[in-house]
Amino acid sequence: MEPALKTSVRRTLWDLTAGQRVRYLAAILAMAIGTVFLLLVPYVIKRALDGLTSGEATMQETVIPAALAIVGFNAIHGGFTYLRGRWAAEASEGIVRDLRHRLFAHLEALPCSYHDQADTGDLVQRCSSDVETVRVFLAAQVVEIARVSLFLIVAIPIMLMQDFWMTLLSLGLIPVIVFFAVRFFHKVRGLFLKVDEAEGRLTTVLQENLTGIRVVRAFARQDYEIQKFLDKNGEFRDLEYKLFLTLTRYWTLSDILVFSQLGIVLIGGATFVIQGSITLGTWVLFWWLVRTIIWPVRRIGRVLADTGKATVAIGRIQEVLTVETESEEPSAEIPVQGDIEVRNLSFAYADGRNVLHDLNLSILEGETVALLGPPGSGKSTLVNLLVRLYDYHEGSISIGDRELMATRRDDVRDAFGMVLQDPFLYSKSVRDNVTVGRANAADQEVQESARAADIHENIGDFHDGYDTMIGERGVTLSGGQRQRLAIARALIKQPRFLVLDDSLSAVDTKTEAQILRALDARRGQQTTILIAHRLSSTRLADRIFVLDQGRIVQQGSHDELLRSDGPYRRLWRIQGTLEDEISRDLSGGQGA
Repeated sequence: MEPALKTSVRRTLWDLTAGQRVRYLAAILAMAIGTVFLLLVPYVIKRALDGLTSGEATMQETVIPAALAIVGFNAIHGGFTYLRGRWAAEASEGIVRDLRHRLFAHLEALPCSYHDQADTGDLVQRCSSDVETVRVFLAAQVVEIARVSLFLIVAIPIMLMQDFWMTLLSLGLIPVIVFFAVRFFHKVRGLFLKVDEAEGRLTTVLQENLTGIRVVRAFARQDYEIQKFLDKNGEFRDLEYKLFLTLTRYWTLSDILVFSQLGIVLIGGATFVIQGSITLGTWVLFWWLVRTIIWPVRRIGRVLADTGKATVAIGRIQEVLTVETESEEPSAEIPVQGDIEVRNLSFAYADGRNVLHDLNLSILEGETVALLGPPGSGKSTLVNLLVRLYDYHEGSISIGDRELMATRRDDVRDAFGMVLQDPFLYSKSVRDNVTVGRANAADQEVQESARAADIHENIGDFHDGYDTMIGERGVTLSGGQRQRLAIARALIKQPRFLVLDDSLSAVDTKTEAQILRALDARRGQQTTILIAHRLSSTRLADRIFVLDQGRIVQQGSHDELLRSDGPYRRLWRIQGTLEDEISRDLSGGQGA
């Protein structure tokens, strides 16, 4: 990890604890008090054993008070351990709750250009698994680091006060264990990153297949997709195995070191007792203290490993949080209404694709216009710029004599009602999907919008009517029903600008005509922009703009464009001929 990123991660971790540092301090204080009482236990045992072996005290004078003291000290230790766990859990859960909210809110504010290139599965991984890794670290390891440090700070002076050489003997392998743990940490940190990234790729494959399961089955690609999943799953398994193998080696070698240290204390202590250098009670004291502190010291490897994993997770989260959100907005709310003026507009996507070239057009308030052109001609891009899903840097777009870039995005988007060719629907009821833009809409308004979109009768046939739950992304509805439900959702919002982006492509001509009649009845209530490939939809428009390669090559009313030679008249003739041939074929087939 680069030094700058390390600093950024540490700063992020420190910032995350804001508001919870008092709880962490209380947890550490509770742990410290509990540790002191825990380390008093071997001292009590030492006093009892030394009193018995010296003959200066009886069983009743030593063992019974010692037993009662041990029970009491352990009870106090248990009580403070509970407080430590509770306060640490409250702090960590509070931090992680805020982190989830901050991460999700940040993702919501990122520009569309970021989401165009981002891996959805990887983002899900960062919002779930990586956040959970941070939670585990904050809940357990932050306090554990303080616990290990406190054990050493308190235990070593106690040991030194008893016997210097026995202390050296008892702590001889601890520096080796710590050194080994630190080396292990540096080795395993890179593995954690690889495992995390591999899990993100696996999540991506899973998410894509669950979302597109009908496409997979429609093209009989189950075997291909299963093999692709097996490949990613195998990659994840291999890295996990390598990680677990590394962990196993560490725990095995550290166990050898730990038990070797305990053996040294047993043998060395027994030798000192025989020589008379220390008492039996002192020997037991050292044995108890070493046994008490060496296992937490051994856990330094686990703590460092979890620290490395958390560092990787925080770094991945920080990569998202450092992406710049959409630019700062003016504070004043200003109604977005009036004529749309596009002047000398050019636009290219982040990948370098030039889409619009010196585009000029005007749309009067209340006017209905149509955008026509081949795929890639810039129709949808122009609409995306109008609602500020992307920001332009060459040319000008103004609405009501106000530059679009100087208008708040929320104000612009509130003024627009968008219906896309493949609309997104939520896994909620029909009513909830219609009222996304106006949660407080009355039932009568919901039904009126549904009638205008020619979906009301279909909804009446559903099992629970407007309370019918639809599947994820509206999979339980037909393509035409999804489009019409999206139209109802846009109409109930009562926007000043209505955009239909090829949103009648999945309905039959009869339904299309009914929807167009409903829209024609609303003419003048809002500015309407139609993007269509069927020329039957364009006849509703006051004016039609024909685009080709990001430029307007024709404009005018339907009748005007038919009178002049150009792509519109040629396309009209082609579509009319095809429709006549299809009608004749169908009539002939029925007659046969």
